[in-house]
Amino acid sequence: MRLATFVAFLAISTTASPVEKRADAFGIDISSHQGSNIKWSTLKSHGISFAYVKATEGRNYVNPYFKNHYDGAKKAGLLHGPFHFARPSASSGSAQASYFISHGGSWSADGHTLPGALDLEGGCAGLTKSAMVSWIKSFSSQYHSSEKRYPVLYITTNWWKSCTGNSAAFGSSHPLWLASWASSMGPLPAGWRSAAIWQYSKETGSTPGDQDRVSGGSAALKKLALGH
Repeated sequence: MRLATFVAFLAISTTASPVEKRADAFGIDISSHQGSNIKWSTLKSHGISFAYVKATEGRNYVNPYFKNHYDGAKKAGLLHGPFHFARPSASSGSAQASYFISHGGSWSADGHTLPGALDLEGGCAGLTKSAMVSWIKSFSSQYHSSEKRYPVLYITTNWWKSCTGNSAAFGSSHPLWLASWASSMGPLPAGWRSAAIWQYSKETGSTPGDQDRVSGGSAALKKLALGH
C-alpha cells in the first residue's frame, strides 16, 4: 500500500462529506503486504478509528508484522482486532481457531479490542456446502468456548451462497463483515439483517488498501467491541 496516496485519499474522503463522517466510523484492514512502516497516528488524524490486522492463516502461518501492526494501532488509540485467514481444506475449524487464539487472536473485554474475525474467501476449498457450514461451526464453537465471543465472519454474499448454500445458521449470533466493493452493500447473506462492518473498497493499483466502515459511528463500533 502506498501510504502517502492512502493518506491523501483519506483527507479527501473523510472531509468531503461531514455528515457522512459523523454517521460512520472508518477503518482499515491490513496484512503483511502493507509492511511494517504504517503511520498510525497520521491515519487516526485523517479519520481512521479502527483496524483489523491479519494474525494467522491456516495452522502454519503467523503474520510477521502482526505485533508491530497491532501495537501500533493500539498505541494510536484505534480500536483494533485480529483476523484469521481460513484454510478449510488444510485442517479442522477447531484446530485453526486454537492456532489463531494462540497467536494473537484472543479477545479482551476492555472496550478497545474487537472480536476476532474469520476471513472466508478464495473458493470453497473442495468442501460441500454442508461440510463448509460444519467447518465454520467448528471454528466458531472453539473460539466462543475460549473467548466467550462469536467471531466476526468476513464474507461476500456470492461466496456465502456458493460455499454454504446461503446458510442462515449464523446471522443471529455472528457479526457480519461484508465485502462489497461498490457504492452500496447490495443484498445481504441469509440470516443477517444488517452488516456490522462493510468493506467498501479493496486495494487495486494506486487505490488505497482495504477500507471499512461501521454504520452508526463510534457508538456502534464500541458496541461491537463490547459485544452488546
